Amino acid sequence: MLWLKAFHVVFVVTWFAGLFYLPRLFVYHAEATDPAERGRLKVMERRLLMITHIGAVMTAVFGLATLAWWVVHAPGYFAANHWLHAKLTLVVLLYGYHGSLASLTRQFATDQCTRSSRWLRIYNEVPGLLLVGIVILVIVRPF
Repeated sequence: MLWLKAFHVVFVVTWFAGLFYLPRLFVYHAEATDPAERGRLKVMERRLLMITHIGAVMTAVFGLATLAWWVVHAPGYFAANHWLHAKLTLVVLLYGYHGSLASLTRQFATDQCTRSSRWLRIYNEVPGLLLVGIVILVIVRPF
């Protein structure tokens, strides 16, 4: 089970690297005026999104495998741990945020994004807030 948790954490880190950096690339892209620079940013965004997708999928695979281990080896674990329900709710929101980044990547790829760099800077804070909530729920288990 510890191997499952270890790989889950490795892929969470991979996923978050993309969730933190991709919106920053969008800020640079929104502020770029040089066509060559915009082209480079499109390539970087597309490649980073692929790595982020891999991190997200493998996070889910190892997270669900860990949860399945607990369900099999400790019946009632899921029902008894309300912090886990709250954590999974935040994780679902994080996957929604991930989906919005994929949409923004497509918009930037076709020069259709109308979001300001200020909006993108603020939006860049969302995964950090969700991460704080998730970590507190996992470590402190307030309920």
